[in-house]
Amino acid sequence: MTTIKGPGIFLAQFLGDTAPFNSLESICKWAASLGYTGVQIPSWDSRCIDLQLAAESKTYADEIKGIVAAAGLAITELSTHLQGQLVAVHPAYDTQFDGFAPEKLRGNPKARTEWAVQQLKYAAKASQNLGLNAHATFSGALLWHTVYPWPQRPAGLVETGFTELANRWLPILQVFDEAGVDLCYEIHPGEDLHDGVSYEMFLDKVNQHPRACLLYDPSHFVLQCLDYLSYIDHYHERIRMFHVKDAEFNPSGKQGVYGGYQNWVERAGRFRSLGDGQVNFGAIFSKLAGYDYKGWAVMEWECALKHPEAGAQEGAPFIQKHIIRVTDKAFDDFAGTGSDENFNRKVLGID
Repeated sequence: MTTIKGPGIFLAQFLGDTAPFNSLESICKWAASLGYTGVQIPSWDSRCIDLQLAAESKTYADEIKGIVAAAGLAITELSTHLQGQLVAVHPAYDTQFDGFAPEKLRGNPKARTEWAVQQLKYAAKASQNLGLNAHATFSGALLWHTVYPWPQRPAGLVETGFTELANRWLPILQVFDEAGVDLCYEIHPGEDLHDGVSYEMFLDKVNQHPRACLLYDPSHFVLQCLDYLSYIDHYHERIRMFHVKDAEFNPSGKQGVYGGYQNWVERAGRFRSLGDGQVNFGAIFSKLAGYDYKGWAVMEWECALKHPEAGAQEGAPFIQKHIIRVTDKAFDDFAGTGSDENFNRKVLGID
């Protein structure tokens, strides 16, 4: 077994235009002062990294690593959540997702998709140059507008959708394979990969590609009423990343999973700061330790109520408390009487 690495922190929700949140150097010092040992870097934010340059220049990648290391931290992974979303966008969402792309590409879905695919390929090489072995992203979605089967889905629609999604991702997965990096999809509402069944359909279409792995985030499963513990039993061999994020689901006589078009504060299901929600993190960390998860535990902070800096302050000790230092011996070794083949046969009565 392996002791999980951490605590790490995903920087995306904390970056801003004022110090210490406006540069990689200063935000790393801030994170280290709170007790974090790793940072997950959003690759779309130029305050942190130039993704193309990190892919094309090992020297620049080493400079990024040096900035992080100078604060006493390590890079856990890079993220392309926003770019991954743009690999597959249904036209109904074009206007809303255009903001994820450079301004010159807005209103041009074909060019936007080509840019997103290239961004993912840069991310594979940048991860390799940074010495990383896993990468976080979203799958994008062509089918999400049909997630509830009304009107009735035409026969073959899901098959066609997943075939197209796989065709877009297979060349990207190949680049990640060449770089020796696992591509970890965050299973998430709004993505075509939003639960175990949809992930399995995708895996079938990409021929069980060994790099098509998972970012495990239990908060999204709480909001779907999905068993987030048995999920680990099913998919632990593919889980390469872990977002430590809390959530709660409090249905009423007026709303449930769909939320009644309410904002996050008024929704039955909402994200919460670590320890304020309903996720059983003790059980999660135990399962991951038992399955020999070798990656990082990274806080992704999102909460409808609490201030982000308070959440960040509480997050590092919360994760540290839950990380299990795995044992290298059995607890009852003190009572062992030794054994060999002859002794074992005697115990079994077959001597």
